[in-house]
Amino acid sequence: MSRPDFLLSAWPWRSAAYLLTGALTGAVTLVGIVAVAVVCGALAVVLVGLPLLVVVALGGIPVARVERRRMRLVDRDPVSDGHRTPAAPGLRPWLTTRLREQTTWRELGYTLLFAGLLWPVDALAVTVALLCPMSLAATPLLMATAGDGHEAKVLKQWTVTAWPTAFGVAVLGLLLTGLGAYLLGVTAGARAGLARLLIAPREGDLGATVVELARSRVRLVDAFEAERRRIERDLHDGAQQRLVALTMALGLARMDSPPGPLAEQLTRAHEEAGKALAELRELIHGIHPQVLTDYGLPAAISDAADRCVVPVDVDLALPGRPARAIESAAYFVVCEALANVAKHSGAGRAQVSGGHHEGRLFLEVRDDGRGGADPSAGSGLTGLADRVSVLDGRLALTSPPGGPTLLRVEFPCEVPEAADR
Repeated sequence: MSRPDFLLSAWPWRSAAYLLTGALTGAVTLVGIVAVAVVCGALAVVLVGLPLLVVVALGGIPVARVERRRMRLVDRDPVSDGHRTPAAPGLRPWLTTRLREQTTWRELGYTLLFAGLLWPVDALAVTVALLCPMSLAATPLLMATAGDGHEAKVLKQWTVTAWPTAFGVAVLGLLLTGLGAYLLGVTAGARAGLARLLIAPREGDLGATVVELARSRVRLVDAFEAERRRIERDLHDGAQQRLVALTMALGLARMDSPPGPLAEQLTRAHEEAGKALAELRELIHGIHPQVLTDYGLPAAISDAADRCVVPVDVDLALPGRPARAIESAAYFVVCEALANVAKHSGAGRAQVSGGHHEGRLFLEVRDDGRGGADPSAGSGLTGLADRVSVLDGRLALTSPPGGPTLLRVEFPCEVPEAADR
C-alpha cells in the first residue's frame, strides 16, 4: 500500500472482492448455522438431533477451507491446512481425528465469529469505502437520467438541483474513492491477518507435523536399508555366482589347454575374472555385509576391524540386536571411522568399544594418531553426522592436534534380550 501506484494496481479491487465475498459468505454461513441449530433443537427431544451437533462441530472445516481460498486474493503466502491425516481409512477414524484436533475447534470458533460479527464489518467497509464514494461520483449521471436534468438525490439524503454542484459532488466522490481504496486495503489486510491467526496451524499443530515428519523420515530410512539389503542379496546370489562359475570355467580351460598363446590368454582372462570377483565382493560388502545380517553388529565390527590395515582392538557387547536401521548406521559409522584412521591419522593402533545403557546404543572409536581431524576437510564426518541425525542420534568428535582422536556416537534405541535368543 505504500507504493505510489497502489491506486492503479489490482490490489484495491482484490481487497474489495475479498470483503464483498466475505459479506456474502458470512451471510450464507449465518443462515446455515441458524437452520442447523433450529433443526437440532427441534429433534433433540427424540435424540435424533444429537448427531447433528457433530455436524455443527465440523461445520467450521468447509468455512475455513473457503476462507483459505479467499485469502489468496489479498495474501500471497498460502495458508496450509493444519488437519492431520487419519490413521486408517473410513468415516469413524476421520471423525475421531477431526474431533480431537485443536484446528477443528479453532475453525469452529472462527466460523461463529465470522457469522456473528466479521461479515457485517466486511459489508460496512465495502459500503463506506466503495459504494458511497462511487454513488457520489455518479451524481451527474443520476441527474441526467433519473432526475431528467433537474435534480438528483445524493445518498438519498440531499437533493442537488444545479449542474455545478453535481460536478462538485462527483469530484468529491472521486477523491473519496481514492481514500476508500486505502481503507479497503487496510481492512482486507486486517481481516486476512485475523483469519490467518485463527485458522492457520499453530505451534501445537506444527509440533504434531514435526512428529509426523520424523516418523516418515524413519520410514524412509527403513525403506532405504531394505533396498540396500535387496541389492546386496541380488548381487550375492546373482552376479557373484555367475562370476564364480566363470572363474572356475576359465581355470579348468587353462588347465586343459596346451602351452601356447591360447593358454596365456586364458591365464590373463582367469586373472581378470578373479579381480572382478574380488571387486564385486568388496562392493557387496560395502553395500550391506552379509555378516551384519546374519550375526549382528559385534561380529560385523570385528570383521571390519580384521580387514583394517591398522591393528584394532574391539570391545563391544550387546544384550541383543537393535533395529536394523540403527544397526546398519552404527556399522557404517565405525567403518568410515576406521577408514579415516587408516588414511589420515598415522595411528599405530585403534580401539572400538561400546554397549547399550539406559536406552541408548553408544560406540567409541579411538586412535593414537596425530589428531587434528577437521570435518570440513572432506573426511566424511559431515556425512556421518547427517546419517546419525536422521535416526535422532548424536555424534561427537574430539581430535586435538597431536592426538589422540575420539569419535563417539549414540543412538536412542531399545535392545531387547529376546531378540538375540
